[in-house]
Amino acid sequence: MAVTRLWIVRHGESEGNVAASRAEREGSPVIALDERDADVELSPTGREQAEALRTWVASLDAPIDEYWVSPYLRARQTLALAVGDDRPALVDERLRDRELGILDLLTWKGVEELHPEEAARRRHLGKYYHRPPGGESWADVTLRLRSFLGEALDRPGPSVLMVAHDAVIMLILHVLLPLDEPELMAFVATHTVRNASVTELVRDDEGWKVVTFSAVDHLKTEGADVTVHGGEDDA
Repeated sequence: MAVTRLWIVRHGESEGNVAASRAEREGSPVIALDERDADVELSPTGREQAEALRTWVASLDAPIDEYWVSPYLRARQTLALAVGDDRPALVDERLRDRELGILDLLTWKGVEELHPEEAARRRHLGKYYHRPPGGESWADVTLRLRSFLGEALDRPGPSVLMVAHDAVIMLILHVLLPLDEPELMAFVATHTVRNASVTELVRDDEGWKVVTFSAVDHLKTEGADVTVHGGEDDA
């Protein structure tokens, strides 16, 4: 039986989210972070958010048949805190966050100051197709997600919980609903994937549909902070 229900959770607030927001507030061109992106941990708030997810998991009226997770530490920590670290999970590198190449650890101010040619290319090409040197465009991430979903959605299901990243969640909607580029960009302009939020999709004979997007009621119930980090607004 193929997968017919997909819950997608964004990882809890990370130390990278905190550092990026601080840099934006201070007007800094560079995000102060020593770890590589794959090794960035949850912040204390992110851990509380991940633990609050347990309430939501316990409230589900259907069992979770499989767990899928990005290999990045913040995603794996979120899953472990939410459901326990003894649950077997499918870890797949195609669920990793978007790679920014030479723009990594730069705010948009930093991109404009240090790589003005890339800022100009970004404005010309748009968010979806701009590929920074050494990095990925949203179109590139879409290709690896199509590869993953083409395989994984045919696995025995029917219910899956995935923990991944904001851009990955947006692009899964792009692939499954489906949304074309203008529709996707319009959606992104008016919606944010909040930390430790839950997005639910179900599949019927007519295709995939969104039931809930970026829901955080479980955080409010447990008294955990609701945080909104855009992740990669312009870079």
